[in-house]
This record gives sequence, structure tokens and C-alpha cells, in this order.
Amino acid sequence: MERDSQLKLYELVADRLKEAHTRVRSLQVPEGVRMALTRKLLVVTAAAKHDLTDAAVRLDRLMKDLDEGRFPEGD
Repeated sequence: MERDSQLKLYELVADRLKEAHTRVRSLQVPEGVRMALTRKLLVVTAAAKHDLTDAAVRLDRLMKDLDEGRFPEGD
């Protein structure tokens, strides 16, 4: 039973990561901002390999920031 819930969470995180990458690619922002957002996505992706729940929380936070137009400063 626990394995089924883990698989569902993994599928949810994978789908949302794909959506987040698509959204970041389509943003009309300076390249430095896009790179900072891409780095955040890579951190979430790496976290998913070790702690799926933490990755889901990080991804939720990132998606909320995107929804609200809060972007990191570019280099």
C-alpha cells in the first residue's frame, strides 16, 4: 500500500516538474532569471531522487512563486 502511494507521488512530482520546466522555458524574462529558475528545478529534481516528499514541497513552493510572478534575480 505504501509503495502505491509513493508511486503516485512520484508520478505527480514528475508531471509537475515537466510542467514547471515548460513554464520556465516560456517565460519572457532575462536569461539570468531563466537560468536561476532552471537551477531551482534541477535542485528539486535532485531532491526527488533522495526525498520525494521534500521535493514535492519544494516544487509546490516554486510553482506558487511562478504563479505569483516572484522570480529570483539573475546573475
